[in-house]
Amino acid sequence: MLDHVDFGTTNYEMSREFYVTCLAPLGIELVMEITRHTGLAGAGFGRNSEPQFWISEGSAIEGRLHIAFEAKTRNEVDAFYRASLEAGGKSKGEPGLRPRYGADYYAAFVFDPDGHTIEAICRGGE
Repeated sequence: MLDHVDFGTTNYEMSREFYVTCLAPLGIELVMEITRHTGLAGAGFGRNSEPQFWISEGSAIEGRLHIAFEAKTRNEVDAFYRASLEAGGKSKGEPGLRPRYGADYYAAFVFDPDGHTIEAICRGGE
């Protein structure tokens, strides 16, 4: 349904490194860096060389932001969670089943450097 998501960060370099680390276990990597027409840096992350998740220099958005990344396995969710904490993220919910969202909804939640909720989810049973 969505092609890509893009938002500003308070500290671009710190956020860039956070996402490089926490998304790696999900097979998502930094695939493109650009200088926007405004002169601000942008980093695009994705699978198969297609950037679908972007961050940029500039003002961080205010209010609630929650982004969920698909994981192929529950082990990937666990690895995402550990990598996120090692990269400076803060826990919002350890890996585990969330039956209120579905019988096989296995997810972990962290706060990114700007306090946004980042989730990894596996909907398949293991």
